[in-house]
Amino acid sequence: MSDPIVILTEEPLGPDDRVNIESLVAGGDAPLVILVPANTERHLLVDFLENLSLLEISKAFRELTARSDPAGERAEAAETLAFSLAALGGLGGGVSGEIVEGKPVEGLVAKVKELGAGQAVVVTRPHAIADTFHTDWANKAQDKLGLPVLHLYAGSGFIGDS
Repeated sequence: MSDPIVILTEEPLGPDDRVNIESLVAGGDAPLVILVPANTERHLLVDFLENLSLLEISKAFRELTARSDPAGERAEAAETLAFSLAALGGLGGGVSGEIVEGKPVEGLVAKVKELGAGQAVVVTRPHAIADTFHTDWANKAQDKLGLPVLHLYAGSGFIGDS
């Protein structure tokens, strides 16, 4: 059996993501483990600037006053996990997943070390500020793990710069 592949995603994985992950497995029997954070712990200023850079003015100001709802975030994470498990069903040596409490990157690093995974993948939507300054999840995980971390943009064939 091949080494597991650990996938951290903030978005529900879909058909395009399946194609990308399928190419990583390449017909092998590597088990896939999907991690979905219960809370993405975004930074208010970074989110505000990112929304402004995408010309999402009303969203930028709406999120300034938004309150976090832990129960709602956990329910959303469970839905994302269920959708992602269904999207990747039948690939590799099986697909499993869990919701990560706390910091997403620390959860990814811990799971990679626990399983002795040979590969880590981060799937996010583009984040202009974090991606530009290499403070995105993939870069942080790569720094902590010391192995390459593939950064894919959700729902596309684009690869992030990590």
